[in-house]
Amino acid sequence: MYQKDFILRMIEMIADLIAGILGLIKKGDYGQASQNLDNAYFNFLKQDASFFRSISKEKLTDELIKEHNYTNGHLEILAELFYAEAELLYAKGNCIESIEYYEKTLILYEFVAKESKSYSINRQSKMLMIQHRITQNLT
Repeated sequence: MYQKDFILRMIEMIADLIAGILGLIKKGDYGQASQNLDNAYFNFLKQDASFFRSISKEKLTDELIKEHNYTNGHLEILAELFYAEAELLYAKGNCIESIEYYEKTLILYEFVAKESKSYSINRQSKMLMIQHRITQNLT
């Protein structure tokens, strides 16, 4: 029970951090947004951002769960970070690379939704928004 409460608090904290990063992106402060994002990977998941960036989308969930013992909570936090990464890349005009991060985000959210015992309308709305963003960038 305590583990679940801890993960929920972490998810709430990451949501606040992501909101701050998205605010910096909206203001055009990409450098500070990038720095905050890099720090968040390490602070919340105890790995450097490059570790997560190097994992292909095809191996993402398997590698993190089987080889690194990540939980659904960790995957949801990573999905939030990948979403912020995608938004930053999109704002900088790097649409092709942003699609990769949107796709990774969607893979993680879909996995968590499938494995989770509870339904999250927030997660479902984010998944729909990300699917729209991907198709918008591909056309």
